[in-house]
Amino acid sequence: MHLLPVGERGLLIEVGSAAEVAALHAEVLRRRDAGELAGVREVVPAARTVLLDGVRDPGALAGRIARWEVPALADTEGPLVTVPVRYDGPDLAEVAAAWRVAPDEVPRLVGGTVFRVAFCGFAPGFGYLTGLPPHLRVPRRATPRTAVPAGSLALAGEYAGVYPRSSPGGWQLIGSTGAVLWDPARRPAALFAPGVRVRFTEGGS
Repeated sequence: MHLLPVGERGLLIEVGSAAEVAALHAEVLRRRDAGELAGVREVVPAARTVLLDGVRDPGALAGRIARWEVPALADTEGPLVTVPVRYDGPDLAEVAAAWRVAPDEVPRLVGGTVFRVAFCGFAPGFGYLTGLPPHLRVPRRATPRTAVPAGSLALAGEYAGVYPRSSPGGWQLIGSTGAVLWDPARRPAALFAPGVRVRFTEGGS
């Protein structure tokens, strides 16, 4: 764990893996809810960091955090969101070939994985989902598409994600969903938030 002050009221905590980020993010939220992190307004996880904003004394808090024992996050911890998917993506056959299975086996493999939102970015409502086992990871496309349809379920490296709106993108598209990922009129606006578990089921509308 490496801790760095960011401005006058920020503290950046660097760790070694997405699993460590998830565990640290959950521990920070638990301690803030318990009143141990007075003043901390925002907690922002990323690929290998967690940023705290509103820290009254970054140096003192860094010293305390360095002594924390952060438990691993249980697979069953966190709210679960179920997202129905049609497996109709243009890269489905290519991904199936990389996995050495028939295309109709992809829904079973994806549906048998419980993903977790590691962090959000790229576009409002886009969550970077971890949980794919190493043997199911596929690279980004060599040539990105200029327009990926909204609702596309995609894979790239260790991550899965659903495009909340039409945008350029280079991930492998395996399916689509009618679920609304971002709705400013909804509270919360984002369907996916850091720490939320996600399961994809076959049969999207």
